[in-house]
Amino acid sequence: MKDNNEFASAGLTAGQLNAIVKKLGGHEAALAFLRGELTVSGPVRKWQEKDGVITFTVTSDGTTGPQWIKRLKKGGFRVSDYAEQLLNKMSTTDGVTTDVSVLTGELFSDDDRTTSKIRAEAESRGLTEPNPEIACLIREKFTDKELEEIGIWAMVAMHEPINDAGGDPSLLSAGRNGDGQWLYACYDEPDSRWGRGSSFAFAAQV
Repeated sequence: MKDNNEFASAGLTAGQLNAIVKKLGGHEAALAFLRGELTVSGPVRKWQEKDGVITFTVTSDGTTGPQWIKRLKKGGFRVSDYAEQLLNKMSTTDGVTTDVSVLTGELFSDDDRTTSKIRAEAESRGLTEPNPEIACLIREKFTDKELEEIGIWAMVAMHEPINDAGGDPSLLSAGRNGDGQWLYACYDEPDSRWGRGSSFAFAAQV
């Protein structure tokens, strides 16, 4: 039977207790914590998830497509050649906050995970096509480790398709590929079929 009088710190070493005090900010900060004058909270997660839908917000800052190419590369991200073609054509906004709703691939069976059915599901939920720039904002917002934590390989921005240099309709996507943090382009047609690890970003109406 456990002794209710046992110290909660009984299983901690002196070194661990010392580390806790240091994390709190030192001796005076630890005393302030005990007096209720200092609170400790965990890290704020960048997203929320419920029933297979991931939600978060992003805000544009006026960066143009060509500027995004330079900005992402300078930040250590990799931008595919096809993605650059789309970025050079896309329109951008400044100071616009988008409430993003991401439908995960798990919401669809393998046979139903097609562009037309994904868009139909989004429409039934009141979601709309986002500006293409949210793919860039998403790429900056989430590390590959965070995408892995969410359980996806890619967030595809379901904007109005932009034709690449070959005339093929394509979408911008932020993804992890094992060899770097990528922004790339995905070929898109109504019957295009997507993998279970993909997710699909739309704008939520507010």
